[in-house]
Amino acid sequence: MTEHMLTIDGQRIPFTEGQTIIEAATAAGVYIPHLCHNPEFKPHGSCKLCTVKVNGRNCSACTFPAADGQEVLNNTQELNETRRTITQMLFIEGNHFCPSCEKSGNCQLQAVGYYLNMLDAHFPFFYPSREVDASHHEVMLDRDRCILCELCVRASRDVDGKNVFALSGRGINSHLIVNSTTGKLKDTDISVDDKAVHVCPVGAILIKRKGFEVPIGERIYDGQDIGQVSLEHEMPIVEEAEHGR
Repeated sequence: MTEHMLTIDGQRIPFTEGQTIIEAATAAGVYIPHLCHNPEFKPHGSCKLCTVKVNGRNCSACTFPAADGQEVLNNTQELNETRRTITQMLFIEGNHFCPSCEKSGNCQLQAVGYYLNMLDAHFPFFYPSREVDASHHEVMLDRDRCILCELCVRASRDVDGKNVFALSGRGINSHLIVNSTTGKLKDTDISVDDKAVHVCPVGAILIKRKGFEVPIGERIYDGQDIGQVSLEHEMPIVEEAEHGR
């Protein structure tokens, strides 16, 4: 059987037919920064953080298929500067107050900022007026922190089969909405066990009365950077063959 190969930053990476570049990279232990990508869902390509250069052309690694002979650049100064700018824009477009946020230490946006050595927001803050929905007895929606990754939209639609969330508006006016007659979470059939409640990479969807159960300093990204954590959780599990004794 012919082995398919591409290179990422000069490293030869094997891949299987049908894999995207980010899937091949992850399987080989190479981290490509991302926020909207989740291996459990169909590739989306909305955040553009995973942009890599393929044979001289910028492409989203989460949607672009791997192919033989591709020369991929990932960890370069140019790409990381662009990613840092994207991350800065995500911060200034919302209301992200990390020191007081329940998600601090577990937040992928915050962790990506650290990974990319983002030292300030660079741009003026928008301070948008966004609604907080605390109407549900178990689940809280804080739109201040939403980065429009649509993970909750996809999870609710494709896994939970409920279509609780959707995006409305275009461009700077895009915002997360709740699909109920009142637009409130309390009037949906969302459950604390739903996949949509657990996929948010930031603190936009929270389970009430759980925010500080794990102390600061013991959270996911307090001891490891997001690259290490991402590879541990997203690398496919290779089962060892059992040998008779």
